[in-house]
Order: sequence, then structure tokens, then C-alpha cells
Amino acid sequence: VLMFNNEIYGLTKGQYSPTSPLGKVAKSTPMGSVDHPFNPLALCLGADSTFVARSMDRDPIHLREVLKRAHEHKGTSMVEIYQNCNVFNDGAFEVFTEKGTKKINTLFVEQGKPLTFGENGSKGIKLDGFKPVVVDLTLTNASVNDLWIHDETDQVKANILVRFFNNPSTGNALPRPFGVFYKEDRFCYEDALNAQIQEAIVAKGKGDLDAIIRGKNTWTI
Repeated sequence: VLMFNNEIYGLTKGQYSPTSPLGKVAKSTPMGSVDHPFNPLALCLGADSTFVARSMDRDPIHLREVLKRAHEHKGTSMVEIYQNCNVFNDGAFEVFTEKGTKKINTLFVEQGKPLTFGENGSKGIKLDGFKPVVVDLTLTNASVNDLWIHDETDQVKANILVRFFNNPSTGNALPRPFGVFYKEDRFCYEDALNAQIQEAIVAKGKGDLDAIIRGKNTWTI
């Protein structure tokens, strides 16, 4: 499932959408949206999805790798793709794509690696209990060994990651994460159903469709 999120209803001429940020001024919300924005990836994790990821249209190399991982996953994959709408919401994700702001506002997660971002990886994320905290690694009392190590199989941490929605313009705010947040190898419905059918055949034989259609009760006229 590829969800192209441009935070606007672009195809219907610019109304605010469920993912539009609070206060969004659009044709249908001239005084600003009062809706709390919808979090699609949090919903998917709440529904026990087995593959949840995010990428963006203006980073084709990263997008290619995420789509490849999603394709290789056995089961349903959910990928949110930040997509710029250059007519009705141009620049909505500019802070995550432009050279001058991208490094400090984006966090690219990789399996088994610490969560670092910023110029030359100068900042990181650690957990204070279950609260993510930004760490300045240029300070002498900070170490990369104290940072959160990304684990795609940890559903609890994945739920925290998809809620990194601090406003990037507020200085030391949390960066927006991109990558594969959660992956679980779990049986698929069709595999379980086919296995059940095979068990029934072994136990009861292949069956006779004509006999099933006729049923057990017959009448002679």
C-alpha cells in the first residue's frame, strides 16, 4: 500500500485533508483547520501491521530502497510517501528536502545503527524512559554509545518513532524519521487458509461436489 501524502486534497482543488497540519489555511478552512492531523502510520501499527515505512518523493535513492524492502516483504506493506503538491500545497515538506535544512530536520533510520542526524551526525536521539530526547554529540558528556539503536522488530519503539511530529522550526525539536520503522515475519492469511484446506482433505478426502450440492435429503416423486 503506497500512501502519497501531500497534506492537502490536491485533486479536488485544495481543500484541507485529514493529514493537514493544525491551522492549515485552505479553500475549505479560510481561518485555519481546527482538526488534529491524522497519523496514518500510527493507525497501521495499532492494527498490527507487519511492515511500516516512510520515504519521500524528492529522495529517489532512499525511496527506491524502501520500495524494494516493501516489495520483498511477505504480506501487506504500508509505505507513506511525502509528496509535494506544487499547485495547492507547494513546499509542505521543503524543510525535509532542501539542502540547507534537510540534515537537521530529517532522521534516516537503519537497522542496528544509532539514531543520528544533523551536520556530520552531530546530534542523536536517546530514550529517557519512553521519552525521546535530542542529544548534542559535540558536547564532552555525550556519547554515541548512549543513543537509541534502531531495531525494526521492536514494535514499542516503532510506535514512538511514528509520533516524531515536533515542529521542525522550534530549534531543538525532534527530526522527522524516514525508513523502515517496523517489520515482522508473520504468516499470511492465504497460507493459513490453504494449510487448513489441505488438513481437511487429508482428514476427510477430496470430497464430491455433486454430493454436496444434492445434500443428504432426497425425495422420489
